[in-house]
Amino acid sequence: MLPLLSALIALACTTPALRAQTSASNPGSDIVARGEYLARAGDCIACHTAPEGRPFAGGRAMQTPFGALYTSNITPDPVTGIGRWTADDFYKTMHTGRFPDGGLLYPAMPFASYTKVTRADSDAIFAYLKSIAPVNQKNRNHDLRFPYDNRELILGWRTLFFREGEFKPDPTKSAEWNRGAYLVEGLGHCGMCHSPINALGGSLQSDAFKGGLIPMQNWYAPSLTSNREAGLGDWSIKDITDLLQTGVSQRGAVFGPMAEVVHNSLQYLTDEDARAMAVYLKGIAEPSPKAPPASPLPGSESSLLISLGKTVYDARCATCHGVNGEGKPPHWPPLADNQSINMSSAVNPIRMVLNGGYPPGTRGNPRPYGMPPFAGVLSDNEIAAVVSYIRTSWGNRGMPVSASEANALRSAPLD
Repeated sequence: MLPLLSALIALACTTPALRAQTSASNPGSDIVARGEYLARAGDCIACHTAPEGRPFAGGRAMQTPFGALYTSNITPDPVTGIGRWTADDFYKTMHTGRFPDGGLLYPAMPFASYTKVTRADSDAIFAYLKSIAPVNQKNRNHDLRFPYDNRELILGWRTLFFREGEFKPDPTKSAEWNRGAYLVEGLGHCGMCHSPINALGGSLQSDAFKGGLIPMQNWYAPSLTSNREAGLGDWSIKDITDLLQTGVSQRGAVFGPMAEVVHNSLQYLTDEDARAMAVYLKGIAEPSPKAPPASPLPGSESSLLISLGKTVYDARCATCHGVNGEGKPPHWPPLADNQSINMSSAVNPIRMVLNGGYPPGTRGNPRPYGMPPFAGVLSDNEIAAVVSYIRTSWGNRGMPVSASEANALRSAPLD
């Protein structure tokens, strides 16, 4: 279970979208189709579409530790959307994090990543957005606590965490690696979830992709650099691309917010772009560390916890995941020697037992196998026991969890 990373609407993949990878500088290219492809790569629809709402009309609530932000209407409506914007206005907003009138955007809009998007790609996305159906829907005012409702405070955030500038290829790396870096660091804005967020709501460059709890969603986005978490240094390129494009692979499956990212965005990438991302992600992973020593439990507590956990596992989990945690990949991921089970954070395994879930339905895996929720049939003690059993068995070296940790996540939001 490689949980992660947020699914609203998956647009049908069309022939023009597949052509969209061609260069906008090519006189024969279709800039609108290219923009559609890039908008999917940037997962724009996920944030700018409210549940049950019209595509790109905004109004989705983004819960943060500072209050609720509501996404904006980016349809070409001339009154409530971006119908009166120019390509220069759109690029300025993407690149600088400022509205055309100079107003400051809150950093829930990932302009710290989108600043890396090239002008040509920005123009293509804008051309696509101008081609969709306009929706007359006013933007909703944000509901932020004082003093965070003062936009001028964003100036301080920008000083600490924002570095404006388009992506610059690394001349020491291959073109494929650089394409992957551009997609991961720029359009894909993967660091928004996979980097630790501090008390000011920002991430330091030195902490990029080192993993962290996704604020207000109570999912843990694992480190993409540490092979003790989701680092992909030991994965094959095929396993990584399978995970990105279908949501499942021989090494694991995605659930939670990451399932939505695959559903909305990554499944539509071309094979070449998915491979480029895989090459980059594999390249930033650290070498595999030595396995830490097994985590000891107090004797009597250990025997009771593990005994109860094994009983629950054999009754509820072994049919799919195997008596010895071997799983039946790709549909039922292995739990033995599983990176996501060994992580220091036990949030994701607890949430999967409580809430269950499905990998995303994708073109490559249209009818995914899911996991049922057990919140209604297992007590906090049973959930803690089975998660502890899984985290300490078959070569896994995770720490056990407590009933209070399970209880704290029972009321966590499901999205």
